[in-house]
Amino acid sequence: MLSNHLQNGIETAKLVWSRLPNADDSDQEGIGLVSTCDKGSGVESLDYEVIENYAYREEQAQRGKLYVGYFIAVKWLLSLLIGIGTGLAAVFINISVENFAGWKFQLTFSIIQKSYIAGFVVYILINLVLVFSSVYIVTQFAPAAAGSGIPEIKGYLNGVDIHGILLFRTLIGKILGSIGSVGGGLALGKEGPLVHTGACIASLLGQGGSTKYHLSSRWLQVFKSDRDRRDLVTCGCAAGVAAAFRAPVGGVLFALEEVTSWWRSQLMWRVFFTSAIVAVVVRTAMGWCKSGKCGHFGSGGFIIWDISGGQEDYSFEELLPMAVIGVIGGLLGALFNQLTLYITYWRRNFLHKKGNRVKIIEACLISLITSIISFGLPLLRKCSPCPESDPDSSIDCPRPPGMYGNYVNFYCGKDKEYNDLATIFFNTQDDAIRNLFSAKTIHEYSAQSLLTFLVMFYTLAVMTFGTAVPAGQFVPGIMIGSTYGRLVGMFVVNFYKKLNIEEGTYALLGAASFLGGSMRMTVSLCVIMVEITNNLKLLPLIMLVLLISKAVGDAFNEGLYEEQAQLRGIPLLESRPKYQMRKMTAREACGNRKVVSFPRVVKVGDVVSILRSNEHNGFPVIDHTRSGETLVIGLVLRSHLLVLLQSKVDFQHSPLPCDPSGSRSIRHTFSEFVKPASSKGISIDDIHLSGDDMEMYIDLALFLNPSPYIIPEDMSLTKVYNLFRQLGLRHIFVVPRPSRVIGLITRKDLLIEDNDDAGTVELQTTSVRPTQLHERILFSRNTDSESPLLNGLLVQDHVPGRH
Repeated sequence: MLSNHLQNGIETAKLVWSRLPNADDSDQEGIGLVSTCDKGSGVESLDYEVIENYAYREEQAQRGKLYVGYFIAVKWLLSLLIGIGTGLAAVFINISVENFAGWKFQLTFSIIQKSYIAGFVVYILINLVLVFSSVYIVTQFAPAAAGSGIPEIKGYLNGVDIHGILLFRTLIGKILGSIGSVGGGLALGKEGPLVHTGACIASLLGQGGSTKYHLSSRWLQVFKSDRDRRDLVTCGCAAGVAAAFRAPVGGVLFALEEVTSWWRSQLMWRVFFTSAIVAVVVRTAMGWCKSGKCGHFGSGGFIIWDISGGQEDYSFEELLPMAVIGVIGGLLGALFNQLTLYITYWRRNFLHKKGNRVKIIEACLISLITSIISFGLPLLRKCSPCPESDPDSSIDCPRPPGMYGNYVNFYCGKDKEYNDLATIFFNTQDDAIRNLFSAKTIHEYSAQSLLTFLVMFYTLAVMTFGTAVPAGQFVPGIMIGSTYGRLVGMFVVNFYKKLNIEEGTYALLGAASFLGGSMRMTVSLCVIMVEITNNLKLLPLIMLVLLISKAVGDAFNEGLYEEQAQLRGIPLLESRPKYQMRKMTAREACGNRKVVSFPRVVKVGDVVSILRSNEHNGFPVIDHTRSGETLVIGLVLRSHLLVLLQSKVDFQHSPLPCDPSGSRSIRHTFSEFVKPASSKGISIDDIHLSGDDMEMYIDLALFLNPSPYIIPEDMSLTKVYNLFRQLGLRHIFVVPRPSRVIGLITRKDLLIEDNDDAGTVELQTTSVRPTQLHERILFSRNTDSESPLLNGLLVQDHVPGRH
């Protein structure tokens, strides 16, 4: 019977293999995200700045208080839907993973009782099928779903738009791929992909759904700017962490500390509300599953490691070994980052360039190695007799067949024996971590087994990270850290001979130290660890190891997500400028590059020629005064010019400018200029113009941004960097130093009171004399008599040196 099944499996594998794409017939999209970044076409900046052209001003003027209330209500409604959607996605992923793992272990253990070889073969085949399904979905359906997705989402919230990371198919590939990769036993987790999943759900809801798959709703399509979409994606990231760890507060702090570059107090409320909704959804789902309706789904799945029954207090002598755990975590975390960086670089430049078939072979080969190690290593360890049962402990030894937790009986000759190494390998990762964190199990693991598992799992985690499957590093990092943390705990127990010391407490500190040394998070990670362990007494110890591990890791390299973002070509603007910028000015940063600009009234043929000859995304618009001097009147975006060329309604025969306040009204709404979130928008190749069209003119005064940000040419580059990043800009004008000041604005000038009786606003500074000079912000306006020329344009764009 077994041989027949194997023969059928081999024939099926041959049939599927024949249908796999080769390196020759793989399309550009299938090569992956990294290759698209190399050419610059896959990475583009986002327009977080509001373009205050006439269309925007008319639309804002027509909006009443009712529309503003509707706009705010939709924001809160979408926050609610993001929380519900992310929570349901997490429930689906966890239940699927637990059931696949449960069926796999149950079938394997039942076959082992009859034939070890048959159980070994079945175990390998199940893992291969799950991993193959994951890598096939990612390579053929959703290339952007590979990896954790956190570096790409961090880049998006930093102002970099990578095409494909927030599509509907990426969401589906992330969910199904996570089930296959985690259920297949690979050394990776599903928590990082859940952050990407939440961001995809938020983006799709913000644009009203997916028009490609006919799943859209117009009444949700009110967020038409990149700034509003950015806020929704931030809510989705927090929801993903809250769903992965059941840590709503940790999710808020993760979004604040790790992924976002801009934060507002109004956004804090919505993010907190979204995380709370996720916690309610997950808790409700777990309560429903306790009735036995979720198959093999038991205590695992949603990470909640309650170790409140563990160590109650700690002594001063224990601080030294706890600090040593922090140092070990920093060293191993920095080494992990460096090794994954080297291997990912090799994959990118040599292995993955050979096509999708190589990606599939690589993932299946790693799955085979992982299965062999996890199944074969426990056989090298002798079974241990069960410890004397503690009447206060609810842990059975050995666990009954089909139940997975502490004290797994794996191929042991006697009934009252267990295999400590199999206790870690033959569990889901959540259950294995729960075993390592468990209290009152001092003699469960031997030092040899823990050291063996640490070396093998660390190696497998380094090898697996970077394959073409959804892969998170939270849970593998916790497993690695808890292993060496428990080793240190065993040493402390033997050295101090105190009864109140628990090895599980040191396992928790080890997990925190490795995550801190690898990901370099502090506050959010501390809160997450406290929430998932439900033990507030350990907070000072977690803070201690996090600070030490982060300091040690920072001495060697950057965090995991920063390293991967740099390798993928994502141009992140970090929170601090480089030291070399202190000696540079804005003019020096511009260099000698020629600024490409448009006159106010421009010929259609000239617009087409300029758009075809360069890839700039922003163009200064200049005009001439009556005295013949040049005046910069604004900034026009490439996407807006493409809309004007496609519609043709603003073409005119006369080369003379029109009066914006005259009889001519604008023929566009602001929504027409918005680039769709799920596509690259209009391309110049998509526009077809006749010879007569090319001879006509466009007056750009109605469509440009008349108030772009302007800086003097001698401003230090450090100050420019901070201004650029904190405001979320894409373009900034560099001009000669202005020579005329028409006024000064102070803090009081910005304080406005509503006068409900008169229906007007009143400035606070009407009685302030102009001689007061405290806390003043200098604003200068160019006039016709003294209008500076444009020296340069600092940009954040997809090609260095382009604007």
